[in-house]
Amino acid sequence: MTKRMSPAEKLFIWDAEGPLPFRVGITLLWRSYGDSASPDALSILKLVEEQSDSFKDRYLSWIYDLGEQRFKNRRVIDLLAFRPGFSYWWMTSFSEKYNSGNSSRITDSIRLMAFENWMRGRTVSRVVLVSSNALLSECLRSWCINSEIEFEWRRIKAKKKPRSILKRLYHVLPNSMQALIWLLHYLIDRWPLKGRGLREWKSTKGDLCCFSYLFNLVPEALKEGRYDSRYWASLPDELHDDGYHINWLHLYEKDELVPTARDAAAVIEQFNRSACGSQTHVTLDTFLSVQVVFRVLRDWFRLLIAARELRKMHCSPKGLDIDIWPLFAGEWQCLLNGNKVVSNLLVYNLFESAMKILPQQRLGVFLQENQSWEFGLVHAWKVAAHRRLIGAPHSTVRYWDLRYFFDPRSYCRNGVNELPLPDQVALNGNAALEAYRKGMYPEKNLVEVEALRYLYLQEDRKEKSCTLSSDVGILHVLVLGDYLADNTKLQMQMLEQTLPFLSTTLDITVKPHPNCPIDPADYPLLKLTMTMDPLWKLLSGCDVACTSATTSAAVDAYCCNVPVVSVLNPQSLNLSPLRDREGVFFASNARELAGMLVSASSSSISADGNRLFFTLNSGLSRWRKLLHGDIK
Repeated sequence: MTKRMSPAEKLFIWDAEGPLPFRVGITLLWRSYGDSASPDALSILKLVEEQSDSFKDRYLSWIYDLGEQRFKNRRVIDLLAFRPGFSYWWMTSFSEKYNSGNSSRITDSIRLMAFENWMRGRTVSRVVLVSSNALLSECLRSWCINSEIEFEWRRIKAKKKPRSILKRLYHVLPNSMQALIWLLHYLIDRWPLKGRGLREWKSTKGDLCCFSYLFNLVPEALKEGRYDSRYWASLPDELHDDGYHINWLHLYEKDELVPTARDAAAVIEQFNRSACGSQTHVTLDTFLSVQVVFRVLRDWFRLLIAARELRKMHCSPKGLDIDIWPLFAGEWQCLLNGNKVVSNLLVYNLFESAMKILPQQRLGVFLQENQSWEFGLVHAWKVAAHRRLIGAPHSTVRYWDLRYFFDPRSYCRNGVNELPLPDQVALNGNAALEAYRKGMYPEKNLVEVEALRYLYLQEDRKEKSCTLSSDVGILHVLVLGDYLADNTKLQMQMLEQTLPFLSTTLDITVKPHPNCPIDPADYPLLKLTMTMDPLWKLLSGCDVACTSATTSAAVDAYCCNVPVVSVLNPQSLNLSPLRDREGVFFASNARELAGMLVSASSSSISADGNRLFFTLNSGLSRWRKLLHGDIK
């Protein structure tokens, strides 16, 4: 129940860390889910969740309208076209809608929608915002002026991450200069990959092409020079047994196993040697050339000239009295004049080069997350006259991960710079199918396949170690790290803060994300055992799993019938793949986390996790049928 305000009451909006230092009027918590210290305060994040479908649809509708906005009778989408039939719009951050990172613009815009909805019918004499967010202040100030409400911004100092002198100098340069420096640095860094595997790529006899990341490799296989990726599990081996020759194009991501481009070049050459002609491996950077760089600069210049009118853009969602455009105005001004545009144009031109010289392919499969590079790939693939292309979401499809969702009008095909879509989307089970259907994705283009990354879930594993129940007073906690450093830091700090609220001893095992290491020295109050052992092995020996509210590893625990407690990040929406699932615990502060760890460890867990989420069959009959072309 939300508390109604009395006439002409003050409203405090608390957009700061820590407990409230005052209790005056009504308080709206902007980045908190609430706690026992301020029971009368309302949480904007909880208000968002009360009508989440409405706010989500409204945001997606706004993004669609943004692309359809007209300047001199031409849509934004058409103004940004730099190839026949393909618009750069689909590679922009606006279209991508990535709201899992550090940026709070998308989250704040949805909070503002919930705020306006909550304020209807309420009378306020004064709004006081306690925040370091100047853009949020600008949005609320203009709304208060239009509503004849007094507004006060009590500005607090924002926390800034320390930067080196070089980085500070770099960031004061004009955006165009930053972009050119970035391009030069990238070329120097990745040039060792130029041409690696190119000869094999040009002469390949294979007609199946897979697009993946040179990341998340199986270490044991890598030591032997064999390609084995956790993204694809046993599928490559099964296809090899069926007589397929697979062409692999990898996007190189630095990690501990392959830390430099020179290491990646050596790995690619080793993969090609060890495959003995059954696989061809290249990276996207294989296709670097002076000609590609010139095309990137040419495309960038043409976009800048064609889109000069776009600087006048000012657009807010229809029917919303609060102007949210100040949140995005700076990002819009950098739309075509910064690192991201040069990076995206480079990726597109590299795909274009790769697809032109690749012998015609019967089938292509790529890992689908709706990142900007994927739309460039889809268009380059089709222009090169390759045949069927399949997108395969490799993990979970989370409700608030807006990359996976578009306004339904985006799926209408008009043949003019339309949203680039694969011919089919291969979904790994009921949860993903349900999410795509609710998002109004064209049903005829959806197909169900086995969940490659989760095939281990169907294997018989030993039950939980019998020693757990005998460890009286000890709680065995498995901490699953996040790929975002901020989420991981919050998770570990909150776990450390639970100690005063616990009467039991924590036995903590930590499995960090490969791209986000955890240093035990940063958390001296916790006794941590670090490991990179397989999840199934770790889950069989814990009482409860503690995760961030973003990581898909929470689903692994859920499907293994292990209780899950997820730490909510108040800076973002609930991005958990287990959102709205029964038997899952969400903690927003240390006291809650302490209580939930104890209560969750003794709770009963549904055994239906596998059925709810994934299609599992080690024979991969659905994948085989799809790749053989029996499903049209």
